[in-house]
Amino acid sequence: MKLFDKYDLSGIKVEDSGLKDYICLKPVLVPRTCGRHAKQQFHKSNINIVERLINHLYVPGHKRKRHFISSGYCSGNTETVYKIVMDTFDRIEKKTGKNPIEVFIRAIENSAIREEVTSFQVGGIIVRKAVVTSPQRRIDLALRNMVQGSYQKAKKANKKMYIALSDEIINAYNSSSDSYAVKEKDRTEKEAASSR
Repeated sequence: MKLFDKYDLSGIKVEDSGLKDYICLKPVLVPRTCGRHAKQQFHKSNINIVERLINHLYVPGHKRKRHFISSGYCSGNTETVYKIVMDTFDRIEKKTGKNPIEVFIRAIENSAIREEVTSFQVGGIIVRKAVVTSPQRRIDLALRNMVQGSYQKAKKANKKMYIALSDEIINAYNSSSDSYAVKEKDRTEKEAASSR
């Protein structure tokens, strides 16, 4: 069985041993579980990684608690989001000549944050300290940064979302500084190193 009846997932391996158990590459025709795993702990690990990207694309403008950029036209439009993902993978395949799912997995590995900063109270003062990021959160942050970065570029440069997303994934695959997700990873890890 091939994803979207086009892309073979059988030969793809996750090279980052920390993320191996959390990136699901189960072969599915259409990645849509309709919240089947919602009540189970660590349910996201059983969802295909492409579906997790799609779930992030429903609300691409969100940044923390406020809407960074309005993303109202994306929410709930399943056909629109699936078309964006399919066009993105087609463009990645044309530009790189490789399996776009493999390119996407390498992009996640390159942009997944390893260490971040958290704040907690000690006595009467608030202390910021570096902590190791859990594997599930690493994937979530990588996907969120990819989608948000591409959405910002699409809005700013007035280009189509699938073009911005495919450029973001290719740049993250190459560990380029043009990738928003890679830049965010470097910034967060530098901040964590200084507060260690």
